[in-house]
Amino acid sequence: MTACGLDFGTSNSALGVWRDGAAALAPVEGASTLIPSAIFFDFEHHGRVIYGRDAVNTYIGEHDGRLMRALKTILGSPLIDEATAVGRRRIKLTEVVEIFVRHLKTKAEEFAGTEITQVVHGRPVRFVDGDDVADARAQSVLEDIAHRVGFRDVLFEYEPIAAAYHYEETAPGEEIVLVADIGGGTSDFSVIRIGPERRGRVDRRDDLLGNSGVRIGGTDFDTRLNVDAVMPLLGLGTQLTTKDLPMPKAIYYELATWATINFAYNHKTEREVRELLAVSVEPERVKRLLKTIRRHLGHRIAFAVEDAKIALSETEMAALLLDFLEAGLQANATQRGFERAIADKTEALTKMAALCINKAGIRPDAVQTIFFTGGSSRVPAVRQAIRKAAPQANVAAGSDFLSVALGLTREAQRRFA
Repeated sequence: MTACGLDFGTSNSALGVWRDGAAALAPVEGASTLIPSAIFFDFEHHGRVIYGRDAVNTYIGEHDGRLMRALKTILGSPLIDEATAVGRRRIKLTEVVEIFVRHLKTKAEEFAGTEITQVVHGRPVRFVDGDDVADARAQSVLEDIAHRVGFRDVLFEYEPIAAAYHYEETAPGEEIVLVADIGGGTSDFSVIRIGPERRGRVDRRDDLLGNSGVRIGGTDFDTRLNVDAVMPLLGLGTQLTTKDLPMPKAIYYELATWATINFAYNHKTEREVRELLAVSVEPERVKRLLKTIRRHLGHRIAFAVEDAKIALSETEMAALLLDFLEAGLQANATQRGFERAIADKTEALTKMAALCINKAGIRPDAVQTIFFTGGSSRVPAVRQAIRKAAPQANVAAGSDFLSVALGLTREAQRRFA
C-alpha cells in the first residue's frame, strides 16, 4: 500500500507518491501533473463526466452540459449544503467534489501501480475567516469525502507548511522563512525555521513559528476585474426608467463569481432580466446580460477575465475579447485599474502577513526570505503588498502550482513510511 500527498486546489490540483527516494507527481491529465479543478457533465453523451482542461474545452465547444469550477470554495461557504441541477437530477455540491477527488485518487493509483489508502491532504490555514466551528466543519467534510473515495488514513497539513518543506529541499543553510501561498481561493502564511540539518527531523513543531490565513485568492481577483471591466458592458451601473433606480447589482456579482455562475442560469433570473430590460435606460447593454443568461455564457466571460488577469502580470493593458457575446465586442483592462479594484484585498494580505510574523514572536527584520507559491502570487500588486510586511527579506519562488503537492508528498512519506 502507498501513501500520497494530495493538493486539492481551488483552481488546480495535483498529487504525488514517493518513488525512488523522491516525491514524484502523478500524471493527472495526459502527461501533465497539474489539472484544473473543473468538471463538465456532458448532457449530449448521457451525462458522462469530463475533467480538467478537457472539461473546459468541451464547455467552450458549446456542448450541452454543466461546467463546475472552483469546487474547493464551497467547503468554506454556505454552499456546502447546497445542491445543483445536473440534467434531470439534483446533486449535492459536496458530491461533485467527491467525484473529482475520486478521479485524482484513481490517477495516482494508476501511476503507483497499487492501491493507495493513506493520504496527507493539504488544507488552507483558514477555510472560513473568524468562525472556528465552520472552519472545522469544512475540514470534516473534506475528510469524509476522502474516506468515501477509499482513503483509510487521512491526515491534514497546512498548505504553506507543505510548500516550506519543498523549499527546504534546496535551501543551502538555516533560515527563517515567511511562506506566502496565494491560491485561487485562500491566501495562507506560515513562518517556519528551515535548513538542511532540520529536514530529517520527525517532530518539526519547534520549527513552526506562526500561521495565519484569509479567504482571499485569485477567484476574488477575477470577480473584481470582471465587475470592473466587463459587467458595465452588460448594464451594471446603468439606470432604470422607474424611479431612476440603478440596475440591481446582485445578478452581476453572481455571474462574476466562479462558484455561483451556474446559479444565474435559471428561468426565474431570465424572467427578472427581461422585466428589467423593458424599463432599462440602456437596453442594448442589458440585452447582452439576457443573452449571457440564456446561452450560459458566464463561464466564457470568466475565462476571458482570467486570461486578462494573467496577462496583466506581464503588461499594463489587456483586451478581453467578447466576440462570442457580440461581434467586435471587447473590454479593456489596465494594470492600474486592476490594482485599484483589488486594493482592499491586497491591503488585507499585508495585514495577514504581518499578523503571521507577529504570531511567530519575531520582528519583521528577522524574516530572511519570503517564499512565494500559488498561482496568484504572480500578481505584482500581491507581491508588493506582502513584501511590505517584511521589507528587508529576500524573495524566493518555486513551482507556483506544484510546491504544495511536492511538500505534501514528502510529508506522506515521512508520516506513513
